[in-house]
Amino acid sequence: MNSMEIFVWFLRRLPSGKEVAIIGIGSSKFDSITSGLSYKELMYEAAVQAYSDAGIDVRNDVSSFICCAEDFWEGNSISDEYMPDQIGAKLRPLFTVSGDGLMGLAHAYMHILAGVSDLVVVESHSKLSDVISKDLIEDLGFDPHFGRIGGVDSKYLAGLEMRRYLEESGNTHDDCASVVVKNKRNALRNPRAVYGDNITNKDVLSSKEIASPLTKSEISSPADGSVVIVVASARKARRLAGKNKPVWISGISWFSDTPNVEEMDLGQALYASNSARKAYEMARISRPLSQIDFAEIDDTYAYKELEHIEALGFAKRAGKFVSSGKADPDGQMPINVSGGSLGMGYFVEASALVRVYESVLQIRGEAGRMQLRNPRRCVVQSWRGIPTQTGVTAILSA
Repeated sequence: MNSMEIFVWFLRRLPSGKEVAIIGIGSSKFDSITSGLSYKELMYEAAVQAYSDAGIDVRNDVSSFICCAEDFWEGNSISDEYMPDQIGAKLRPLFTVSGDGLMGLAHAYMHILAGVSDLVVVESHSKLSDVISKDLIEDLGFDPHFGRIGGVDSKYLAGLEMRRYLEESGNTHDDCASVVVKNKRNALRNPRAVYGDNITNKDVLSSKEIASPLTKSEISSPADGSVVIVVASARKARRLAGKNKPVWISGISWFSDTPNVEEMDLGQALYASNSARKAYEMARISRPLSQIDFAEIDDTYAYKELEHIEALGFAKRAGKFVSSGKADPDGQMPINVSGGSLGMGYFVEASALVRVYESVLQIRGEAGRMQLRNPRRCVVQSWRGIPTQTGVTAILSA
């Protein structure tokens, strides 16, 4: 048995799946540009909200902190050395995950089950408005000999994957445009969303082509912000339960496929299907379409939402599923009611924690104009972005 199989074997023997819970959430203001604030100030704002929401004293109650950050996005080496003060972690253990925020949540889950801590803080943030060239940083993720092509936009890989996926799946470019229209329309009802809009499929398809067939409107735009999540053991969660009921992490899993572009199977999202299968198994879900109430999933590019809908088992033909309205807020399986990254903005490593934040609000019944009717369980899914084949799937429940 490998480490993940051992982990799942252990989790199957837990009494109810209610062993680890989210008890507090906080966020800074989300915006396309936050020129008057540093990323540290964004982190502090989110942390203060999260600790108030959880009803904890961070100096006395929290014994483990996790930051999800990557030096290339921060602009300095060993960036985690700059993280402790603003989240209250000075002189205490802070663990850095150089990856997406949902992976940070997975590490918090393991910290608690392993007995490392009974109360963990997870933080991730984006300050993309300070980054001169997001494309050049993404380019550094490619193998310099076989994947990095001088003078060619790093999104060439997204264009290749989109073309391969559409040809193999039978979905159409118009289906991808429907994802953009849906998510930007949903974002209009979300006060935290930056890129809400009323547009048409024609508007999407006629926007500038970036990497054939991918157009500019099908790519999520950069945003700044920070999210802090407070995670607790069952004993701690029940003891601290006040105005907020715990939101339980009933399943979580992750998967990484090859990092080599020349070896990737661009026709499918194996990281999503494999991580979903394990997360569903842990949460005892065998019929996701009927057992899950809504989903917040990665839509860094419009075609990715379609790819992930299929990988998560919601539909065999995702394009038809979305264009028919089944993924709308009042549809069979609401997907990205928050607006997703296409509507809220792309927060690099924090994108997945933004999805978690929005999901917790839904399950608590605090989503305002976006509120669904009595949601009890959701799936949150992430992808780390080009040129990776890495993703995480989590099941959250009331």
